[in-house]
Amino acid sequence: MWSNIQKLILNSVRKRRYFSSKVRVRFAPSPTGYLHLGGLRTALYNYLFAKSQHGMFVLRIEDTDQSRKVEGAVDALINDLSWSGIEYDEGPIKSGNHGPYVQSERLHIYQEYITKLLDNGSAYKCFCTERRLNILKRDSMKRQQVPKYDNRCRTLTDDAVKEKIISGTPYCIRFKLTSDCQSFEDLIFGGIAYDVSLNEGDPVLMKSDGFPTYHFANVVDDHLMRITHVLRGVEWQISTTKHLLLYRAFGWSPPQFGHLPLIVNADGTKLSKRQNDVRVEDYRNKGIFPLGLVNYITSSGGGFDHVMGEGVRLKTIEELAEEFQIQKVSPHPTRLNPDLLEECNRLEIKRQLSDDNLSLHLVGKLQRIITEKYADKNLNISDEHVRNVLLWATSRISRIEDLVSSKFGFLWILPSNIDAEVNSSLLKKLIDDIECLEPFEEKSIMERLREFSSKNDIKFPRLMKMLRAVLSGLDEGPRVAEMMHLLGKSQSLQRIQAALK
Repeated sequence: MWSNIQKLILNSVRKRRYFSSKVRVRFAPSPTGYLHLGGLRTALYNYLFAKSQHGMFVLRIEDTDQSRKVEGAVDALINDLSWSGIEYDEGPIKSGNHGPYVQSERLHIYQEYITKLLDNGSAYKCFCTERRLNILKRDSMKRQQVPKYDNRCRTLTDDAVKEKIISGTPYCIRFKLTSDCQSFEDLIFGGIAYDVSLNEGDPVLMKSDGFPTYHFANVVDDHLMRITHVLRGVEWQISTTKHLLLYRAFGWSPPQFGHLPLIVNADGTKLSKRQNDVRVEDYRNKGIFPLGLVNYITSSGGGFDHVMGEGVRLKTIEELAEEFQIQKVSPHPTRLNPDLLEECNRLEIKRQLSDDNLSLHLVGKLQRIITEKYADKNLNISDEHVRNVLLWATSRISRIEDLVSSKFGFLWILPSNIDAEVNSSLLKKLIDDIECLEPFEEKSIMERLREFSSKNDIKFPRLMKMLRAVLSGLDEGPRVAEMMHLLGKSQSLQRIQAALK
């Protein structure tokens, strides 16, 4: 006990020392489509980090590439985050002191700050046409060199620039890269150093249409929104040194950076859109619960203390935030195991059943699914029956939708038009025989049915066939004793009695 208390105290002290200022993080997606699993992981880890440090989580929409913007994507994104249990403190809809939180609404801000870079000589106007840039790229590829801009317009005289502007020549604004190996301490990967000028020409900061590029808007927004820590995908790691040069050009202190590794399949291959294993919406539509999906992601990517022999333990969002430690996030690709997802979802069903309010909601959800599936059938979907089925099913299914498959149709559909030969006198005897059976469990039911078969001189397989028809009207399903246990004594007797009418 004492060691656990010491551990909590040390963790708390370490966190306060490691992050002394008020933590502010952001999730900054582009509204170009659905929220995928990698995006959800980025949002989740930012959210958990902010909450673990009693900080703020900002949602910013980076829509500067208007050609790729998808109508309705922002609303869908916010809905997916909310469904997952991730609520932002500042962002679209929710007011804050650092808005607007949509980049297309911040164009006047970018114009102000691009002027600062032009004035201090860190940026310049570039008049190169798309045709010239394509020729440069083609020639570089022929020579098997890395394609990059040759910085031609950097040396234009002021008079030449004025002349082109007067003539109406379109231009973009580029940043002057310096041959300088920038380094930073990645919160996840450790020391990183890279000279971006070796592989890139001067990058575009402001496009000819007046919209900023990702790199420029990203730096300006993170500074003005007072972002202290940037947690993003590892694909942006190589761009960080470029961003550091921009921070230096403005004379600003950069935030701390941490880059999350790739998410891959169990065999190391990339997640595929064709396999429907990337969209958060797909998981939701297939019956995965939010907490099941969240635990699936966090169980695979590190960031928490793992107790050997503990196995899979479902944690609430609050528990995950309390336990989260950025320095424990693994730098290795996150391998997802589909079996782990099923187990996490199964544990979430159990958790909901153990809570009175959540249990009512779960029962209601299953009742609606059953009604939609078997709209033209005579059903038994009483609250008590549905809850009993869920309790029975937690070790057998991982999604409640599984309970409306044809295999489990007998649970809800009351039998009708029984074709099997029914021996009424035998069934009356059986009713008397099992009416007082206690406990009414699968083992005791099986033993009683075998005794009944022997005493009444009826072959056991024939008795089972008759009872299956009476109880379900179906040819397939679980064993009769299991079926009776699941239906319960009261409903089993009701179905047998109904066959006598």
